[in-house]
Amino acid sequence: MNKNLWLLFGAALLLLTACSKKTAPSTEPTTPPKATLAIEEIDFEYFQGKSRMVLKDGNKEREVKAVIRVRKDSVIWMNFTVIGVQGGRALINQDSITIISNVDKEYYVFDYAELSQRFNFEVNYKVIQAAFLGNMLMARNDEDEIDQKSLTFLLKQSSGTVDVMNYISASTMKIQKVELKENNTHNSLTINYGNFQPVGGKNFPYNATISLLYKTAAGLLNTSIVFDYNKAEVGDKELKFPFNIPKKYDRR
Repeated sequence: MNKNLWLLFGAALLLLTACSKKTAPSTEPTTPPKATLAIEEIDFEYFQGKSRMVLKDGNKEREVKAVIRVRKDSVIWMNFTVIGVQGGRALINQDSITIISNVDKEYYVFDYAELSQRFNFEVNYKVIQAAFLGNMLMARNDEDEIDQKSLTFLLKQSSGTVDVMNYISASTMKIQKVELKENNTHNSLTINYGNFQPVGGKNFPYNATISLLYKTAAGLLNTSIVFDYNKAEVGDKELKFPFNIPKKYDRR
């Protein structure tokens, strides 16, 4: 996988997956007051899943299989394989994001402060974990706006120069789509979800598509990542998160 794709993959990991279920209600929704817009959120101690991932960067495409593990408020761990061969690992913790490419024998380290400055949006572990769980990326506040859009509610938020649009199913109160757009640069990230199945008593998206438009000195980059889970579960059983960087690998 080339450097730009790893970089964009790391950036997209910051704002991954949310939950929804597209089921039409029997009646038209009415706009609730802010306090009663009760978005359903997932809580757990450990999460683990297996997913097929397709990463596209312009005309380049790479398919990998990923094992994903999460320990609440602590660490997110991913192991990648390419045609049966271990392709790399990712470790997201309270301090940073580290991605190892066994194919290229190199690794990348993303600092939260640097990423927050780059995307003009506060990036930290809590944001990433919330995205993995399908919870709100930003805390609710009195400045949020709610609009009724047919069978969904649109919850509008902002963080600095970034607008965050949360599309919420009126029937399930789950997030269907999240759009983030940086006003100054028009960089944007959109996440769409599908194939929802129950996990730990809540609906979890077994399919997610992330689309990232990002301006660089070389031009506009258009990258997408598709997640297709075949297994997802939560529980209290302790999981392992093995991670080490070989000494011969170069930092990029």
